[in-house]
Amino acid sequence: MSHRAVIFDLGGVVLGSPLHAIADYEREHEVAAGSVNRLIVANGPGGAWARLERGELELEPFFALLDAEFAEAELPLSARILMERVGGAAQPRPAMLAAVAAIRSRGLRAAALTNNWRGEGDGTRVLEPLFDLFVESSVLGLRKPDPRIYEHVLRELELEPPRAVFLDDIGRNLKPARELGMHTIKVDDPETALSELADLLGFPLE
Repeated sequence: MSHRAVIFDLGGVVLGSPLHAIADYEREHEVAAGSVNRLIVANGPGGAWARLERGELELEPFFALLDAEFAEAELPLSARILMERVGGAAQPRPAMLAAVAAIRSRGLRAAALTNNWRGEGDGTRVLEPLFDLFVESSVLGLRKPDPRIYEHVLRELELEPPRAVFLDDIGRNLKPARELGMHTIKVDDPETALSELADLLGFPLE
């Protein structure tokens, strides 16, 4: 079955990686690598980060709640500075933008599926015109890896899962898409991921 759509995560795929920004901030404060991510995962759906990405919190209340979570975990970090670093990393990757354009020029659809938050400025939303479909966790009230957000994208694209490809830089966000039947590509190195995508689609992405 040929693929008819490619679904892109934004941060860490189309844009520079927030994970790299967080890792740099952890190193600066001599915090164990991965501490922030482990805290986010441990606090689950009720944690500050998850609530922010579902659109339940504005940034100021989020800063206070995440700072409290940092303090409880004895992490000497500032939520406000962390998010400034994440925002600064959100620079478009030209090769990914070229790939989105190439996909659409071939008659396939390109969708964005991003965990984001209200009031984050143009870091992600400036890209909306480049896609056929733009799905934001903070607007929908669902966030990856909730399977319902992938099902929503497929409904909007009017596609069965095997006809879609999904790219993300976080393994736990890829798993539900793969379980639904989508082809998934983990983006560690963007160039390698694009090469894999081009091979899968059967045309160059430049």
